[in-house]
Amino acid sequence: MFVIGLCLSIVFLGACQSPSTPPPTAIPPSPTAPQPTKTPTPSQKSARSASLAEELPTITTTPSPVHSPTFTLTPKAPQFSLPCASRTAQATWRPPVYPIPWAPNPHDHFYFQQPLKATDIEYPASNYGYGAVYFDDVVHTGIDIPGEIGTPILAAGDGKVIWAGYGFYRGGSNIMDDPYGKAVAIKHYFGYKNQKLYTVYAHLDEIAVKEGQNVKAGDQIGLMGETGHATGPHLHFEVRVGENDYFATRNPDLWLAPPQGWGLLVGQVRDWNGQLLENRRVNLHSNLNVEEQNTEADRLYVAETYNNQTINPDPYYQENLVISNLPAGRYQIHIFFFEIPRIFTHIVEIRPGEVTYFTFQLWEGFTTGPPPTPEIQFTPAP
Repeated sequence: MFVIGLCLSIVFLGACQSPSTPPPTAIPPSPTAPQPTKTPTPSQKSARSASLAEELPTITTTPSPVHSPTFTLTPKAPQFSLPCASRTAQATWRPPVYPIPWAPNPHDHFYFQQPLKATDIEYPASNYGYGAVYFDDVVHTGIDIPGEIGTPILAAGDGKVIWAGYGFYRGGSNIMDDPYGKAVAIKHYFGYKNQKLYTVYAHLDEIAVKEGQNVKAGDQIGLMGETGHATGPHLHFEVRVGENDYFATRNPDLWLAPPQGWGLLVGQVRDWNGQLLENRRVNLHSNLNVEEQNTEADRLYVAETYNNQTINPDPYYQENLVISNLPAGRYQIHIFFFEIPRIFTHIVEIRPGEVTYFTFQLWEGFTTGPPPTPEIQFTPAP
């Protein structure tokens, strides 16, 4: 068992597949995987949502802000910290992102640019992903991008600053204990399917904007820090859809334009009964030669499937796993099942600037290709 755990700790995540690749294979295991945690009941989520439903300062279409921060104290504060050094094995050069908005297919919505300059991002992926659980069973509602104190933080899109300072999570109360620390929130001048869009930037060392200020994509809004609940300097970045609410987040990796020539892996990982698996470890290898994996010749990525509490999958992909910022090419996915024990593998192709989508179901194997197009819902005439 010790050997199994040790092997897992050095492996990194991945996923991608092409239709021409052979069916999945099961090979003897190594690593372990965490177990699911409980999901709040609808009544619990409704109660917390009600306390947070009132927006922070908002804007009209003209835009003239209405200032009404009405958040109330929520029972349990999230811990927005870095649980480990990195999700990837080594640093890499990162190219500039595609121009925004970037939408290779009608279901994409890469509306935002990266909140850090390409030259200021040491690692190609965030090191603490959306939907992950590391501290006190609190689910992460954004992504963390590591860096150094004083690194410039940039607005991800055009909009108006609706919050700038301490107290964002609790609406101004108990500000020195607020988990977001010094934070900026922006309400954007564009939306998605008639829904408003917001971005949140937390743990800042300094804030360079004021509430009510107009900003454009790329404007500096502050400096990276470690204020609030953080164990090291990094940016906690969120995308909120529909309302400025803790329960309205989406995976930012599906909203940030990818670096040019790079793509994303998005997927569903299910158990034998078709249920989405929570906290399931997935490794992605850039080297397809098994004998050369876990060496310097292999770039490794590691991630876990979402914990379903307080997070929201994309309406089209209905994903529970995203790996972003992958240089285009072929990769091998490893999905670990310590309980069986087995490691299931598959080869996928990451296409530049695009989403590569896969599904996996235990004992059924892997499939690739886009998910079915949602049926059009017509509202009956009055």
